[in-house]
Amino acid sequence: MSRIHLQVKINRSAFNLDVDLQLPGQGISAIFGPSGSGKTTLLRAVAGLEKNQEGRIQIGANIWQDTQRGIYLPTWQRSLGYVFQESSLLPHLSVTDNLNFGLKRALKTMGSDPSNAAKALHASIELLGIGSLLKRMPNELSGGERQRVAIARAIAMQPQLLLMDEPLASLDAARRQEIFPWLSKLRDELKMPMLYVTHSAEEVTRLADHLVVLDNGQVKTQGPVNEVLTQVVNPVVVGEDAGALIAGCIGAVDVQWHLSRVDFEGGCVWMRDAALQVGKAVRIRILARDVSLATSEPQNTSIQNQLRGSIQSITPDAHPSQVMVVLKCGAEEVLARVTKRAIDELALQVGMTVWAQVKSVALVA
Repeated sequence: MSRIHLQVKINRSAFNLDVDLQLPGQGISAIFGPSGSGKTTLLRAVAGLEKNQEGRIQIGANIWQDTQRGIYLPTWQRSLGYVFQESSLLPHLSVTDNLNFGLKRALKTMGSDPSNAAKALHASIELLGIGSLLKRMPNELSGGERQRVAIARAIAMQPQLLLMDEPLASLDAARRQEIFPWLSKLRDELKMPMLYVTHSAEEVTRLADHLVVLDNGQVKTQGPVNEVLTQVVNPVVVGEDAGALIAGCIGAVDVQWHLSRVDFEGGCVWMRDAALQVGKAVRIRILARDVSLATSEPQNTSIQNQLRGSIQSITPDAHPSQVMVVLKCGAEEVLARVTKRAIDELALQVGMTVWAQVKSVALVA
């Protein structure tokens, strides 16, 4: 699989961005961090909208910038799609005309084959489910619909890289929930890599495959999203949202009790039935606050989900009364937030085998 190399260095009087990243050549790489950490500046540099003082930007075998070799492609020569916070649709053109405008750009600047470009446009319409919107004007669309059209326009150009700069930031909660399934479908069915800027932990857990955390222009940490989210030293997500992200599949459905079983390497858990078929790939989130520990297999308990694992680490938490325990359950890690008194009374130590009682499981994707 091809890789993405982003070496970007921009020095300003009030801000320095200095990153050197090797990212996967497919899936969503989320760029996460607080406002002012350099997320959008990095995306603009990749697009050629911020000229680096030093740097190298390589997408697979294609070099867009290499300052040591004097290579710098302008934005229009970079095979990319860019989706902004606002949809950026031309208000005087219908959805069809907005899409065709993007198609004409692809034909003019990227030398795309007209028949292939037309097929790509049709595929993007199908993928984003906007066939019923083609005759409408932008002001007749909801915020979520406008973003779906903007994304379809971007991917219709068959770019080597899709850039998304907080595409859900301008949407209310209902519209965000509306567009999440389409972004998941985009991730799962497209082969092109995506860089996705966000400061939302929910978007990271639902969409990201790889996670890069920026802080003040520097890479704080990066790696597969499930590994980064379970870090307890300099954690990415703190407080009530700390927890583990686990990939699995629907192993069984209990029709009588309206439950679905999620199987993963290391165990299984039951959750509310979400009308998903057996075999369907899913992501679940287990929050550290919803996990308790026992030194022997629990009996006669209302908590249905129990995972056997070994203690990997015991780390002080934000409040002095608590600690964060990392458990290895098969190939997955699970977090448990418990009191120091519980650790002492149960004599818990690294390496011990314990049972995690999981009180709640959330389906995130």
